[in-house]
Amino acid sequence: MLKVPYFEPWITDNDKKMIMDALNQRWLTNGPFLKKFEKKFSKFIDIKHSIGVSSATHGLHLCLKSIGIGKGDEVIVPTMTFAATADAVTYCGAKPILVDVDKNTFNILPEQIKKKVNRKTKAIIPVHYGGQACNMDEILQISKKNGIKIIEDCAHALGSKYGEMKCGKIGDMGCFSFYPTKIITTGEGGMITTKNMKLFKKITLLRSHGMNQLPPEREKHTKWKYDIIELGYNYRLDEIRSALGFSQIQRIRKINNLRIKIAKKYDNELQKIKGIIIPKIEENRNHIFHLYTIKVNSDFPLTRDELFIKLHNSGIGTSVQYLPLHLMSYNKNKFKNSEFPNANKIKDQILSLPIFPTMTEKQIDYVTSVIKKV
Repeated sequence: MLKVPYFEPWITDNDKKMIMDALNQRWLTNGPFLKKFEKKFSKFIDIKHSIGVSSATHGLHLCLKSIGIGKGDEVIVPTMTFAATADAVTYCGAKPILVDVDKNTFNILPEQIKKKVNRKTKAIIPVHYGGQACNMDEILQISKKNGIKIIEDCAHALGSKYGEMKCGKIGDMGCFSFYPTKIITTGEGGMITTKNMKLFKKITLLRSHGMNQLPPEREKHTKWKYDIIELGYNYRLDEIRSALGFSQIQRIRKINNLRIKIAKKYDNELQKIKGIIIPKIEENRNHIFHLYTIKVNSDFPLTRDELFIKLHNSGIGTSVQYLPLHLMSYNKNKFKNSEFPNANKIKDQILSLPIFPTMTEKQIDYVTSVIKKV
């Protein structure tokens, strides 16, 4: 058993009570907990519309479908992200166009986006890596100049800000993840945010089979008839997971403050170690540290992989996030390796250390002490 796991979900007694409350009601999907969770989420992001979905991957798919992305279209995606970001584009029959990232923040580079924009480009999916916003001013300028939609991948960024605006409110739409390792969890699940009423209605329709009237609505009156008015999907977030999400979002500020506190402790202990580069925070934004990702450079006595093994053998869980998409077996014959110099370099340097809200001082000290002893 690991002395310090890479991540541990924080499930409280209130979380469990909320789940039982959901199980003790009649509607187990399309019910009141989903509505309460969506409303609470909207309030936190300070945005008009939130739509609960079965995963962030499904959320990205619905966003792309809602703006008509299809065969012949291109969508720009950073190479340093999880496969789902690009997969959602492929699901639509469109082509993901990968671009390089900043060597310090690991976020998408606006100058690389500009090089790839053409008449086929219909959207950009900036990924706010690790909990720090991308350079959204430049991305918004590119979007406005070329008439391109922005779908923010906020899987790491629940509470991240660019200026005074929270991620998920900056682009046309935002997609959040509630996978077990994320800022809050519903087990599996996600949320879409948007300011646009037309997109909200479209996504809500597509989420439930393109059905114009759901069962709880039909029960309220004698008009039993419903219609399928568009090809949709079964991408709903059920009541059990919505109840867990509703409980967790109520302590989101505490969760993020605990993460930031842990990151500061890491910073203090690691910043003076030669060869270890701690996360860099850019101006005009915060960092909520979904990931605490260091870089291990040539000045350190061990390579990144050797440090990974050292930590593992010491009972410490770590992760490499990510191997760039252009190097994955599924993609490697589709892109030129030379187009991604930054990603090609940092892929051998990055290492994400354990960080989770219930992490103890003792656990933090143990992780840093093992690195120091090297």
